[in-house]
Amino acid sequence: MTKKQSISIIGPKNLSDLRLTAPQQYAAGISAVKVALDHAMKEMGLTRSFATLSKLNQQEGIDCPGCAWPDPKKRSSLGEFCENGVKAIAEEATTHRVTPDFFAQHTVAEMSHWTDYKIGKSGRLTHPMVLREGSEHYEKISWDDAFALIGKQLRALDDPNEGIFYTSGRSSNEAAFLYGLFIRAFGTNNMPDCSNMCHESSGVALGETLGIGKGSVTLEDFGDAEVVMVIGQNPGTNHPRMLSALEKCKSNGGKVIAINPLEEAGLIRFKNPQEIKGIMGGTELTDIHLQVKINQDVALLKLIMKRLAEREERESGVFDWEFINQKTNGVEALLADLKRQDEAQLLAQCGISEEKINETVELLAQRKRIIICWAMGLTQHKNGVENIKECVNLLLLKGSLGIKGGGTCPVRGHSNVQGDRTVGIMHHVSPKLNASLERVFGFTPPDQEGLDTVHAIQAMHEGRAKVFIALGGNFLSAASDTAYTGEALQRCDLTVSISTKLNRTHLITGKTALILPTLGRTEKDHKAGKDRFVTVENSMGRVHQSHGRLAPASDQLMSEPEIVARMAQAYFGVDAKISWQQLGTDYDLVRQKISEVFDGFDNYTKRSQQAGFDLPNHTRVWDESKLPGGKAQFTVCGLPQHDLAADEFLLMTIRSHDQFNTTIYGMDDRYRGIYNERRVVLINAKDAEMMGLEKFDKVDLVSRYDGIERKAENFLIIPYNIPRGNLAAYFPETNVLIPHDQYADKSHTPISKSVRVKLIRR
Repeated sequence: MTKKQSISIIGPKNLSDLRLTAPQQYAAGISAVKVALDHAMKEMGLTRSFATLSKLNQQEGIDCPGCAWPDPKKRSSLGEFCENGVKAIAEEATTHRVTPDFFAQHTVAEMSHWTDYKIGKSGRLTHPMVLREGSEHYEKISWDDAFALIGKQLRALDDPNEGIFYTSGRSSNEAAFLYGLFIRAFGTNNMPDCSNMCHESSGVALGETLGIGKGSVTLEDFGDAEVVMVIGQNPGTNHPRMLSALEKCKSNGGKVIAINPLEEAGLIRFKNPQEIKGIMGGTELTDIHLQVKINQDVALLKLIMKRLAEREERESGVFDWEFINQKTNGVEALLADLKRQDEAQLLAQCGISEEKINETVELLAQRKRIIICWAMGLTQHKNGVENIKECVNLLLLKGSLGIKGGGTCPVRGHSNVQGDRTVGIMHHVSPKLNASLERVFGFTPPDQEGLDTVHAIQAMHEGRAKVFIALGGNFLSAASDTAYTGEALQRCDLTVSISTKLNRTHLITGKTALILPTLGRTEKDHKAGKDRFVTVENSMGRVHQSHGRLAPASDQLMSEPEIVARMAQAYFGVDAKISWQQLGTDYDLVRQKISEVFDGFDNYTKRSQQAGFDLPNHTRVWDESKLPGGKAQFTVCGLPQHDLAADEFLLMTIRSHDQFNTTIYGMDDRYRGIYNERRVVLINAKDAEMMGLEKFDKVDLVSRYDGIERKAENFLIIPYNIPRGNLAAYFPETNVLIPHDQYADKSHTPISKSVRVKLIRR
C-alpha cells in the first residue's frame, strides 16, 4: 500500500467495555482531590508532583496551561488549582518521552491508527524531527537544518499568502508577538488561531455592541453580583475554579441561573475541598436551571425580555431608563421586535416550562447587578454572534454594564488565547497596529485581510496555500470536517508543528513535515546564565508572569520565542532589518517592544511580576468615547432556523470530564457517569424508544449538507436527560460530521454545537 492509503486521518473506530453509573450530583470534593493526585503521581511521581503543584497558579509561579480562569488576589496555601488543572500539568510534566528511537520503532501510518488518547500518552517530544517525502518514519534533524529547511520552503513560495501560520492559545505573549511580527514582516496576514474555532463569535458580538472584544467583569465582581447567568457552559469540567466564584456569589446572597441542554454536576452542587462545609455537604449552586433546547437561547432570552418589558409597562423600575437613554442606541427597535414575538412560539421553541420562565423573570426584574457568563454553547452556531448580542441586550436593558457586580463574562478556554489576540495574532487588518509596527520596526505590514481557520483549510485543500506552520495546538483534531482538513494538510509541501507532545497533526502531514519540540510552562527557561519568564493574559484581562520550575524534558528543547526568532532569521538571513536573534534571547526586550506597539503595557516587565496588571477595558470603567458611535448598541436578533427533517436530530459536541480541548486525559466522564468509552451518543429516552433503540445499541451518526454525506461510525446509544430532538457526543470523535463551510455569520466559527444528523442503526 502507498503511504497515503495506509494512513488513517480519522483514527480507530473500535469500542471498549462501556460502563455506566448515575450522573453525579456534585462537583469537586474529596473524590476530585484523589483523582487529581492519582493522575499526578502516575504521570510525574511524588517529587515532580510536589515541586510543580506547590508553584501552580501562585504569584511568580507556573501559570496553568489549561483554562484561562483568573487567579484570586489572595492565593490558597493549600493549592491554587483544580482537578483538571492538575491533569493538564501532569500531561506536560510527564516522565514519558517520545525520543528518536520511539519514531524509529513506529511508522507514521501505524501511529495514525492509534486513538488520540494513546497518541497523547506517548509522552514529551525530545528532539527536532523530520518526516521526509516518501519516508514512513520521522528521523532526527539538527535545529540548524530544520530552520534552514523552513527558510528555503518559505523563500520558494510564489506569494507570501501561500503560507499559513496557526497559533494555539497556549503560547505566551512574547512568543505570539514575535510570531505575528515575523508573519507580517514575511508579508501576509494569514494568521488563523484557535479563537476562530471557539470565541471568535464573542469578539465580533462584543466589538460591534460595546467596542471591545473582551468581557467587562473582574473576579471580584462575582462577590458583588446579585445574579450570575451561566449560559452554554459546563464550568465543573471546563473551568472548575469558576465554581469558587459562584460559591462566593451565593454566600453573599446572590442567585445563579444555569441555562444549558444538559444538567451538569458542577452547576448542581460544589464541594469545595478547601473548606469544612465543602467536605461535609457543599453549596447548592443553581437556583434556576433552564434546560433549553440546543441553540434556542435567542428564543429563551427574547421570551424573558418580552415578559420583562410587559412588566415594565405595568410597573416602572424593571429597566434602567437613565442608563438606556444616556448610554445606548437602538432600544426602540428592540422593544418593537419583542412586541411582535409570539410568546407561545418562543415557549415551544426554547422548550422551557411557563413556570420556570415566570420564576426567572421574577428574579431578574428585581435585580440589576447581573453577570452573564458563556462559552462555546453560545458561540459555535450559525447564529453564534447573535446569541452573544442577545445577552448584551438583556444587560443593557437592566443597566448591568460598567457597574460593580455586573457585566459580560466570556469564559475563554485555553490559557492565553485572549493574550495572543491582544498582542497581534489576528487575520484582520488593524490600521492602528500596522502604523505602530511600521513606527517601531521600520517595515510596512501587509494591508490585505488574511485567512481565518476555515478559509485557511480551504486554501490548503485547493492548493492555494503550500506551507503550514503551527505554534502549538493539535490543528487536525481541533478543526471541523476532519477528513477534509486532513486532506488539506496532506496537500501542503511542508507542515511544521511547534509542540510539547505528540498529537494527531504530526501524523497527517504535508509532503515534508517537521516537529520542533519546545519548552512547556512547567519547565525552566534558562539562557545565557539567566532564568527567563513569559507572560500571559487571563480571560478577564490581567497580564501576569509564568515562571517554569522543572528541569526541561530534554536538553534539545528550545523556547517558543527562540524558535520563532530562529525561523525569522532563517528566512530573512543577512538582509534582516529586525534583530531576531536578540529578540529571541531577551524577553525583556520583547516586552519593551510590545509596550511601544500596544497601549496599556507601560513598564511591562516589572508590572507583570507578582500579581500582574490589568489592561485597559472601557466597558469596565464605561468610557463612552470608545464605544461604537459613543453609545452601546442594542441589536435586533433573528430566531435560529434549523429546518430539521422528521428523522433528524440536532447534535452538540461536548467534552468529557477527562478532557481539555483535544487533549484526552483518560477514558472516563465521571460526572456524567460514563466510563471507559468515548464513542457514545446521548439521546432522550423517549426519542430512543421512538426509534426502537435501546441502551448500548450501535449506531452511525450521519450529517448531510449541500449533498455531501459525512459519517461518524460505531457509536453506542446512552439514554440521557437531554431535550427531545437533541443529541450530544464527544469531540474530536464527531468533528468529522461538521462541514468545513458551515460556520457562524461574521465570525466564521464552525457550527460544532448545532449539527443536523441522522442516526443509522448498525
